Amino acid sequence: MNDPISARALTAEERDSYKTYGYVLLKGLLSPEATKATYDDVMSIMDAIGLGMTALKQTSEYLAGSPLDALVNSPNLCAIASELMEGEARLYLPFSAVKSPGGGGAFHFHQDNQYTKFDGPGINLWVALVPMTEENGCLSMVPYSHYLGTLHPVAGTNHNSGLEPKVTIPVPMEPGDVVAFSRLTVHGSGKNLTDAPRVAYAIQYARHDVRYTRDLGQTWKTIADDGPGWRTGPVDAITIPEKRDGH
Repeated sequence: MNDPISARALTAEERDSYKTYGYVLLKGLLSPEATKATYDDVMSIMDAIGLGMTALKQTSEYLAGSPLDALVNSPNLCAIASELMEGEARLYLPFSAVKSPGGGGAFHFHQDNQYTKFDGPGINLWVALVPMTEENGCLSMVPYSHYLGTLHPVAGTNHNSGLEPKVTIPVPMEPGDVVAFSRLTVHGSGKNLTDAPRVAYAIQYARHDVRYTRDLGQTWKTIADDGPGWRTGPVDAITIPEKRDGH
């Protein structure tokens, strides 16, 4: 497969922004052609599993040989993650991030590390596949929040961290833009108030030497030796749920 991400070195300003604020916007990493192909791929999966009416729709399945396969396993995207984490990146978790139109998909403010805790660097490379605006629920970041370390862990089924930050910065994006943010950076997003789906794709990485726990520290595993604990490889067919969301 051709790599949909062009090889490029990060600028000193981009590296400094990531270190200082906990996130950096990387403009136009995905070409218009690759963006359209990836959008079509994501929406075909949504057609199969059901987009739903209110919740943010996430799935980690993608087809072998598809545009998503090329994006998720992009060596050039992985190289960017490695550079920002200052060490070899390993794929941790890819997933769709699609909000239904008409008020769907608000997501509370949280750190990714509140759910599965890493003891070292982790990063999310979040790809816009349509224009991202405040009206359709673009991401908002809390700058400098990565300096706080991991906040209280989140347990239970509602996944609500209870965070209510006073200062948040919206991150409007164009299709093909990527926002890279630390696993410790507090972020969230509002409802999609437009009449079209808000379509994005997130690819999380961990540095190769990181350990992680999914049971509040009772057991720890290493990314390098044990893998991520999630299925990250492509599939031959998308799993169709017995009952689709919103149906």
